[in-house]
Amino acid sequence: MAERQPISTAPTDGSKVTVYWKDGNGVINESVAQYRDGGWWTYIDSTTQKKVEPSSWRPAASDDDD
Repeated sequence: MAERQPISTAPTDGSKVTVYWKDGNGVINESVAQYRDGGWWTYIDSTTQKKVEPSSWRPAASDDDD
């Protein structure tokens, strides 16, 4: 597994990456996200996207189903 890197070094070209972000309860979450429309967006369920403020990232695991 790749090391976490500062979010400032993450690609902002729409690539999917794994990000780490803290929710309103202070819990650190890990999810796949994309940078678009000026921010990081992730799915929080199968149909709902949320803009998050990640602190770090790493390359997303490859998914052969895409």
